Amino acid sequence: MSRNAPAKTNPGNYFEDFTLGQELAHATPRTVTEGDVSLYTALYGTRFAVQSADAFAQSVGLPGAPVDDLLVFHIVFGKTVPDISLNAVANLGYAECRFGVPVYPGDTLTARSTVIGLRENANRESGVVYVRSEGVNQAGETVLDYVRWVMVRKRDKQASVVAASVPELATSVAANDLVVPEALTLEDYDAILAGSPYRWCDYEIGERIDHVDGMTIEEAEHMTATRLYQNTAKVHFDQRLASGTRFGRRLIYGGHVISMARALSFNGLANAFKIAAINAGSHTNPTLAGDTIYAWSEVVEKAALDGRDDIGALRLRTRAVKNADAASFPDKGADGKADPSVVLDLDYWALMPR
Repeated sequence: MSRNAPAKTNPGNYFEDFTLGQELAHATPRTVTEGDVSLYTALYGTRFAVQSADAFAQSVGLPGAPVDDLLVFHIVFGKTVPDISLNAVANLGYAECRFGVPVYPGDTLTARSTVIGLRENANRESGVVYVRSEGVNQAGETVLDYVRWVMVRKRDKQASVVAASVPELATSVAANDLVVPEALTLEDYDAILAGSPYRWCDYEIGERIDHVDGMTIEEAEHMTATRLYQNTAKVHFDQRLASGTRFGRRLIYGGHVISMARALSFNGLANAFKIAAINAGSHTNPTLAGDTIYAWSEVVEKAALDGRDDIGALRLRTRAVKNADAASFPDKGADGKADPSVVLDLDYWALMPR
């Protein structure tokens, strides 16, 4: 082979490789299997009844147990990593995330993204890339649409880049824009089997729910989870690379913490069975293997859905903290910034029987 032949490997995009309006079709379609669902359950212990049992799902009008919404999110997210965040410093946040048609084992998911914003950091060593990504099934139906922004390294600190352009994003998804599966009906919803007597009407705006339990992150588990989603970001796998960073260790994929917090939220929100949208989310501090995650949620808003007297939506803000008691944890530290123990701030809509 000629020494000057082009490399056939993909080093990933650096900040200066992105352009506004750039369209990215992501590789490797993924057929979701029952094995994926089982491994996801083993990793997080999620217990929401609709996603756990075909018979329960059929009792509320669905053909079978749908794939957990966050597993769908992670799979679609993972498709985008080689093109968007292979050279990321950190994933920073999410907005305008809306789940579409349910996903079932046997469905095949693909993803595409559009660059909607770029902003170089002052140190010129990295920049923030804003993308809107969409996941679709084999029929071309949208299963997920969301915006995220990620800090990406520059290949060359001196490389010139376009003027900053930061998109204006909605603060939340409107309740009447939430997608409710067409067949879903909750008249016969069995609260005993679901694990809690508390329905939509039992929650009050401003109510704070401590989810009590904790879960310690194991090195092998977080790496298994990230591989399950085919997320290839170097910061999660390459200890040699990580040893040169300020943490000196591999960072935990932020989505792993989201799934941990969601699984923990079952204790107190067992009937909040479906995530319909993520309004905003940020990974406020990094997590590392050995950290123990606790979570609490606040009811931010309640919405009755047009034409539905069996289903309501709760807007919830869930915070996850590491190595600290969540029960009395403040929103922010004395300096007004997120306390170093807060690792996740997630604002989302969940569907619940009325």
